[in-house]
Amino acid sequence: MSGRGSARPRRRRAAGPALRYEHRRDGRSSLRRSDSRRRGRGGLFGCLGAVGFLAAFLALLLPLVFVDMRWGHRVWGALAPAWPGGGYAFGATLGALLPLTFTALVAPLTRMKWRASRPRSLAWAVAGLPGLVAGWLVAGLIGATWRPRSRRDWDGVCHREGGACWVHEEFPYLWAVGLAAAVVVTAVLVACLWRYVLREESAPAGTARGPST
Repeated sequence: MSGRGSARPRRRRAAGPALRYEHRRDGRSSLRRSDSRRRGRGGLFGCLGAVGFLAAFLALLLPLVFVDMRWGHRVWGALAPAWPGGGYAFGATLGALLPLTFTALVAPLTRMKWRASRPRSLAWAVAGLPGLVAGWLVAGLIGATWRPRSRRDWDGVCHREGGACWVHEEFPYLWAVGLAAAVVVTAVLVACLWRYVLREESAPAGTARGPST
């Protein structure tokens, strides 16, 4: 009996922990490499995002300056006084068009779904370009009425017919009329959007109740 007991082989358990230790060490090194790669990619994407934001800002700002320089004096000096209702009616029209052009830009962009269909998303993005161009024109014409902050810059160009100083002298309450028109149209658009959302939420409930009754 004692001979048989002494002849039993013993199990070796030292190799297992050593292999596990090496596996864990390799896993930590791979995690560190992946973290460094993610940080490098994050920095690259951050730089590209900053450059893209600056380019978009310049692309939005330059057309406004161009509209002010090319058509600002002509529109406010000739078109605004001849508009039906005069300059105040023209200012109210621009104030009403501002939220409308913004809606024409944002509404197609909300239909974009890149994961579902990229061609349709690109089509919706192109559909928002008319609203963007119209918004540029409206914002440029509104910006043409802004006087410089310092009165030292109110030179002859500012007081010339169609200039910002001339507009404020001829139509001193133009900003209030345009702001009121923009607020009224925005309220109407929000009310229409609210009704649309309520109708969309109630439509699935009605269709679900139909077959049960």
